[in-house]
Amino acid sequence: MPADTDAGAGAPANPLLTEGHRVPFDTIAVEHYVPAVRSALDWAREELEGLKSTGGELTYDAVLGRFSRLVEWPLRVFGLVRHLNDTLNSPESRAAYNEVLPEYTAFMSGLTTDQGLWRVIERYAASDDAASLDPLRERDLRKTVEEFRRAGADLPEAERARVEAIRVELAQVSTRFAENVLDATNAYELVLTDASRLAGLPESVLRRAAADAEAHGHAPGSYRFSLQAPSYMPFMTHAEDRELRRELHEAFHSIALGGEHDNRPLLREILALRRELAGLLGYADFADLVLEDRMVKTGARALAFAEELAARTRPYFAREREELTRFARAELGYDALRPWDLRFVTERLRVARYDFDDEALRPYFELDAVLSGLFRLVERLFGVSVVPARGVPTWHPDVTAYDLHHEDGTYLGAVYADWFPRASKRAGAWMNPIVSGGPAAGGGFEPNVGVIGANLTPPDAAGRSLLTHDEVTTVFHEFGHLLHHVMSRVPVKARSGMNVPWDFIELPSQIMENWCWEKEALDLFARHHETGAPIPDDLFERLRASRTFAAATAQMHQLAFSTVDLALHVRYDPASGADPFELAREVMEPLALGPEFAQVRRMASFTHVFAGGYAAGYYSYKWAEVLDADAFSRFQAEGIFNPDTGRDFARAVLEAGDSADAEELFRRFMGRDPDVSALIRRNLGPSPEGVSTPGDPVAR
Repeated sequence: MPADTDAGAGAPANPLLTEGHRVPFDTIAVEHYVPAVRSALDWAREELEGLKSTGGELTYDAVLGRFSRLVEWPLRVFGLVRHLNDTLNSPESRAAYNEVLPEYTAFMSGLTTDQGLWRVIERYAASDDAASLDPLRERDLRKTVEEFRRAGADLPEAERARVEAIRVELAQVSTRFAENVLDATNAYELVLTDASRLAGLPESVLRRAAADAEAHGHAPGSYRFSLQAPSYMPFMTHAEDRELRRELHEAFHSIALGGEHDNRPLLREILALRRELAGLLGYADFADLVLEDRMVKTGARALAFAEELAARTRPYFAREREELTRFARAELGYDALRPWDLRFVTERLRVARYDFDDEALRPYFELDAVLSGLFRLVERLFGVSVVPARGVPTWHPDVTAYDLHHEDGTYLGAVYADWFPRASKRAGAWMNPIVSGGPAAGGGFEPNVGVIGANLTPPDAAGRSLLTHDEVTTVFHEFGHLLHHVMSRVPVKARSGMNVPWDFIELPSQIMENWCWEKEALDLFARHHETGAPIPDDLFERLRASRTFAAATAQMHQLAFSTVDLALHVRYDPASGADPFELAREVMEPLALGPEFAQVRRMASFTHVFAGGYAAGYYSYKWAEVLDADAFSRFQAEGIFNPDTGRDFARAVLEAGDSADAEELFRRFMGRDPDVSALIRRNLGPSPEGVSTPGDPVAR
């Protein structure tokens, strides 16, 4: 790839244009963003013109190989800019990012409708060389042709131009949607000085709230709570002050729902653009467009999956609703269960039933120890060692870099981990590939680079980050994505790593969470940060027993979001003038504990769907959960640390990328198709007495 160098200096004038897997994050500034992206795009345009003028006898490397390489460079450079804007957001960063976003999007989306490029690919597809390709490269050619056709390469000129324009518009509007969510989240704070209103909150939560108040300039003795997950979730779970829970709940469910950060017009615009795009490309709706090359294939089948899984969940859900309502009235004296009570009542019932408080586990989950245990697990199962990378520049002092090596001697690449929240960083948790390496054409292995971002509990005054069990599963989850990226052994980059169907991409991440529920695995790292003692057996048994506690409520909650996502992309017609929030209400209320529990307002901050990659695909979390529950059953049968089983999973899934259909990769590991019963057994337990549930929605 090209490097922008000063004459005679031998070093890039713009650090974003540095090649290799060591990114000089410490020298990158906002003023580098725009020229770097434009430089990468200029180089790619020159390569594209060269590819389109290719004459004579065509070869795979001269066509698809060159096409892959010209995409890779701007993808890397813009990916770095997007990553830095996500983690070091500022008005200057945002302005620079938004300046080049339409240019980048127009180029990338225009590739698959470029007629000169399309003619070269069509000509190659009909050549003798194409007829003699090996299975992997034949698959790459076939899927590339399908991608071009699905993007509108066969459309008349005017319609192709509109498709390209829509893709640019969608990128811009989705970015504004995410910015509104970030700004609205950061604009809110709840500052308390009356200690009597803090009853029920664990000491660790109070320490963080006091430190947060001090950091934001509030007077001594103040406690600051925000809508960031590490602050919001513990407050809603433990605060006894019902009125304050209501206040915080209302603020959380009003994010980007009005004022200067109102996302409602943008949501309508996004849905309208997506529907127009699907129509131009010949699809009934946006769901059919995006799901055609995924395991589920169609929007109708995805809806059927979500609806049938909801039907199987409903008997458990009804039982839990009755238990929660009865407990709220009998034990807490509530006249009725309200939405802002749900987490609090659920936690109180869990404590009463299992004598278990999630906060009791925090002392055993110190982040550094969790990471050490995770790395030992990964080495035992998959033969991958993870070691700190010393002296590697990062974009923030909180960030840690690691190197990954395979037992066969291969250096797989690097990961940067950014674990803690800050005002300049987007919410949630994620893993992004930055550099895609893999087997090199001339032999050897090109290192990969990935970044993990999260918003875990920040370190306390002693520098310790003590996590909840849920946060531990988040760490394992994101590292599963990282392994999928760096362990790929597929020599064709377009078919390597995480370039898999979206409803398969969560299998490597979600399966990793299972070890967080196994005592043998927890004993690798769960040690009391003061005494060094492991989690006591009785506390672990209460943790295990609590796994299925209120699990139907949690599952129905996720199915509500999965179903409304699909409904908005299948059933909603923007031209009708109907309110998408009313359709969301119609879909979500039957899947909630009651009408007021339907989280309709959350659509305005639903970044997964309206600013991320999960549009018409949120169902994939549950789809992949079926896959992971079933796949983990083999580990349970053969030993959760069985290295042979781990290596089999690595070969079938982690190393295989998109070298075969996802259904085939799953069968290679399990020897059969997935069985949804594994998810029901793991998440919900035995059927409620006297109740039968519908059949397997995956097998249909």
